[in-house]
Amino acid sequence: MAEEFLQMRGISKSYPGVKALDVVSFDVRKGEVHALIGENGAGKSTLIKILAGAQRADSGEIEIEGRIIRHPTPEVMLESGIAVIYQELISAPHLSVAENIFLGHLPRLNPIWVNWKAAERESLQVAERLGFQLNPRARLRSLTVAQQQMVEIAKALSRNAKLVVLDEPSAVLGDQELERLFVTIKALAAQGICFIYISHRLKEVFEIADRVTVLRDGSVVTTRPVTEVNQEQLVNLMVGRNIEDFFPERVARPGRVALRVSGLRREGVLNDISLEARTGEILGICGLAGSGRTELLRAMVGADRIDAGTVEFFGQAVAIKSPRHALRLGIGLVPEDRKRQGLFLNRSVAFNITISNLRQTLSRGVISHKIEKRLVSSLLESLRIKAPNPWVKTRNLSGGNQQKCVLAKKLNAHCRVLLVDEPTRGIDVGAKAEIYKLFSDLTTKGQLAIVMVSSELPEVLGCCDRILVMKAGRIVAEFSRQDASEQAIMGFAA
Repeated sequence: MAEEFLQMRGISKSYPGVKALDVVSFDVRKGEVHALIGENGAGKSTLIKILAGAQRADSGEIEIEGRIIRHPTPEVMLESGIAVIYQELISAPHLSVAENIFLGHLPRLNPIWVNWKAAERESLQVAERLGFQLNPRARLRSLTVAQQQMVEIAKALSRNAKLVVLDEPSAVLGDQELERLFVTIKALAAQGICFIYISHRLKEVFEIADRVTVLRDGSVVTTRPVTEVNQEQLVNLMVGRNIEDFFPERVARPGRVALRVSGLRREGVLNDISLEARTGEILGICGLAGSGRTELLRAMVGADRIDAGTVEFFGQAVAIKSPRHALRLGIGLVPEDRKRQGLFLNRSVAFNITISNLRQTLSRGVISHKIEKRLVSSLLESLRIKAPNPWVKTRNLSGGNQQKCVLAKKLNAHCRVLLVDEPTRGIDVGAKAEIYKLFSDLTTKGQLAIVMVSSELPEVLGCCDRILVMKAGRIVAEFSRQDASEQAIMGFAA
């Protein structure tokens, strides 16, 4: 058994009216990848903030390499070898890669002058250790999200981090990028660096972790080697019900063709795409990263140009010029990145839901808060959105409730076709089940068609009535719900 690097013992933390952590004990061994999982609100973020020194525990103690940390602060924890890489990267995009890596501790020639040559040289050395190439002078904003995440890991190594916390890295990475990250993690773990890996995607836990700790309602349910549990058991431990209960039973009753796309082309991206989506059905689209899934949805709502092809909406040919035009017709896109593209996080839930159709809230040309409250309250109830009131800021909701707000915005615009990209990315398993039931309920009424893109095959197989498989910008296969399987889909996708 490897030597323990970190021990957190009896950690408790309360906020007004909420017990966030209740006597939590958690440890990480040297060279270990330790997965930390649980639903939103289980206490994961609070535990990590305490470990990072961003918050103080009410009780308990932290021990690092046999030394009790008496007064944990961000500076003390950094010096102790703790580095946290959050889902929303904390970086300076206008600065160079080298400046980001050594942010706050640039090598100096003297107290006044920065040693830029040393910064660039050491940046290359850290990158080489991670097994990727970079230009230390490049602006961070010119890099892909995956490359920026690697820069964050390089930043941690530049401070001699011994434990790295990765918070939902797959929320911003594609499959191939995630594979490269896993290779890097395993190589660093072999050098003795340990990791805490936080993810809602349980498949990743089994791919990368040595042990897994499950939190529920602020308490540790269990800590086990991943070889001693399976996915069904982890789901049950997290939420208290079996995985087969997550997908609602469906009997597909497809109606009219709501959306028909014929010969859609965009050079180098989409190649002769044709499909039909009917009312009352959920049409799934899957494929590997780079297959053109997201680009297809964006092209159908006018967010990206097309070179050729036609779109029909309930039998009428339409030339969609923009997402706003599509929304007015009744076609709504729920984007992959809800926080940046789907919501105004600093505005209220009511603002986010009604902004898609403000005319409904007008009384004599002025927005009526009475009408606004009635509309929003109705949608909050029907979509089971958990918000204290319609005026709370959207950023204060959980990921699942934020996603429901994006859906509510489109439904408020009376959309009859919903194009949904990665509907449950970054959402815990309990909230996923609620989204699946919502999709089923919306389509069962027979007035709505849903086209869903997802990189999670169990989700596609559990939710969709028909499944299209994309590869290199083409649709290469179609399956019914009964005939589809992960093996068959991957056979065409790969």
